[in-house]
Amino acid sequence: MSTLTTPRPAEVPGTARPVATRRWFRAGAGDHDKAGPVTYVLLGLAAVISFFPLYWTFVAASHTGERVAQSPPPLLPGGELWTNISTVWNQAAMGQALLNSTIVAGLVSLSTVLFSTLAGFAFAKLPFRGRNILLTLVVATMTIPPQLSVIPLYQIITDLEWGNQLQSVILPSLVAAFGVFFMRQFLAEALPVELIEAARVDGAHSLRIIWHVVFPIARPAMAVLGMLVFVQSWNDFFWPFVVLTQQNPTVQVALSAIGGGSAYDINQAVIMTGALVGTLPLLLIFAVLGKHIVGGITAGAVKS
Repeated sequence: MSTLTTPRPAEVPGTARPVATRRWFRAGAGDHDKAGPVTYVLLGLAAVISFFPLYWTFVAASHTGERVAQSPPPLLPGGELWTNISTVWNQAAMGQALLNSTIVAGLVSLSTVLFSTLAGFAFAKLPFRGRNILLTLVVATMTIPPQLSVIPLYQIITDLEWGNQLQSVILPSLVAAFGVFFMRQFLAEALPVELIEAARVDGAHSLRIIWHVVFPIARPAMAVLGMLVFVQSWNDFFWPFVVLTQQNPTVQVALSAIGGGSAYDINQAVIMTGALVGTLPLLLIFAVLGKHIVGGITAGAVKS
């Protein structure tokens, strides 16, 4: 007695397996988290393109200025790195600049994260008259070019006799409109009103609610905002260049003094060495804290 068997889809003439059409992008039909060869090739290409500027900076910093200016330029590291680093240290107060940039960027990041979180919580969850109008005014300040405030701000710094002092760079940047808006948007979605009401029913005052409820929930956004502000403050050049001198510089101000005495006598190798030295602290911070920041973002994105 014969039994009829239904052919599998792959055995029907003219029918292709769905897995075969997607195998170059995924390893299998049920393995949605696994990537195929094309995905790895694209990711590897993107990684090489992103890493190449940093690699070229290191290569240029390890050669002489004459070798960097040749055509074609070198693509492999040389042996002049420590000589160029010594030249950078002699031409600019790089040690003082690194310390000053660390102080400025650290204090600006801490104050911006703190004040932006408090203001964002108020705009997101505390009802008060004129809240929307005030938030609109705060956001509108982001459209004003910072160059317009240089003259009055410099006049204030001069009247306070803060020229060539770090507080002249720190105080104008204690809080940013972007940080307030960023934290407001995060807390409006991530912080349930029921948690605040439950804390008030339990007798918690406002400071306790902020410390035990708002800060733990806002931690992922605070980490991201702190990293963004730190990088921006570290790379800031225009305002520090206006109020600071080479005797008490930040990193970006110190870098403006190296590389040569005129536009016709520029040592590109020394400039690249200074850029490399100024970038290394940021790379170290990313290497140490990047995993925790990504983990915090992932934890904050999961809703129970």
